[in-house]
Amino acid sequence: MKIGYLELQKMTALHAEEIHAAVERVVDRGWYLLGEENRMFEEEYAQFIGSSCCVGCGNGLDALSLIFRAYIEQGVMQPGDEVIVPANTYIASILAVTENRLVPVLVEPDIHTFQIDDRRIEEAITPKTKAVMIVHLYGRLAYTPKIEELCRKYQLKLIEDNAQAHGLICPDGRHTGSLGDAAAHSFYPGKNLGALGDAGAVTTDDSTLAKTVRTLANYGSSKKYVFDYCGKNSRLDELQAAVLRVKLKYLEEENDRRKAVAKRFIEQISNRWVTLPDMETVSQSVFHIFPVRCKEREQLQQWLAEKGIGTMIHYPIPPHQQKCYHHWDRLILPITETIHREELSLPCNQLLSDEEVTYIIDAVNSFSL
Repeated sequence: MKIGYLELQKMTALHAEEIHAAVERVVDRGWYLLGEENRMFEEEYAQFIGSSCCVGCGNGLDALSLIFRAYIEQGVMQPGDEVIVPANTYIASILAVTENRLVPVLVEPDIHTFQIDDRRIEEAITPKTKAVMIVHLYGRLAYTPKIEELCRKYQLKLIEDNAQAHGLICPDGRHTGSLGDAAAHSFYPGKNLGALGDAGAVTTDDSTLAKTVRTLANYGSSKKYVFDYCGKNSRLDELQAAVLRVKLKYLEEENDRRKAVAKRFIEQISNRWVTLPDMETVSQSVFHIFPVRCKEREQLQQWLAEKGIGTMIHYPIPPHQQKCYHHWDRLILPITETIHREELSLPCNQLLSDEEVTYIIDAVNSFSL
């Protein structure tokens, strides 16, 4: 049996007829930027998330960067201010901070959840701290009531990187992307809600922030040929918006299938060499990624590859050890480093059949050293 880690062509084929019709509709209309599809997707996605405003943009990194830039333009932040960020994250989360000449303060994760450890946040807050960024990494909930309480106590902005958690619902019934002051979303093709290219969005209940983000993303122009800011070109095009409108209708159903697959993994994989997510994860994740830990990761990956099972590593090198952040060379973050050294992602998506899930379980269970 051969099981790819994530087969995008097959995922697109699930809704091929509707996607082709949506693309044809845009092509025939002849309006390719900032048109009806964009407007409708923003309305539909805002309603889905539970936010009053949604602003489409070019990609997830731009979405996050535009939030910080908008706060700077509004005088809420200024270059040199600090933003608390999880040390265990994809580098885009941190690039958005440094791009705006803000200072990321790395906080270690909880080894059991891989998410920022809310017990460590308060000690990282200084008079220069202006925001806490949570990243719902791998599709798992990073928000905790304690984080919200700390933001209120110290008057900090709570910003969500929701690039990997489309459709995730908190125990209190709210969607991620509506929990803080603003949230960034990525619709990269491999995401649970993926476009056919790069695409992103900002959601917020702050209409002033949304207006500033929209202006910044359109060259800094709020009116044709009138430029309020030195902005950038970051727009969600009509083709991607149309595709996303189709796929949004199926997001909850497809997330449910991911959860069902993950539940079987957690219940049925039993191997002393492999550490699984805890069972609580099933209700607190949409499993964009199903991460396991293995000290002998390369051997496990090779074993699964020999059995035709594709896997990925998310991510092999943590941000503080990347060359672009060489000033962190001497920083030691043992929990983050352990995760990045041991993490291996198993296939976990709506394409998997029950037979394929059983095959993956048996393959992991048969691994030994």
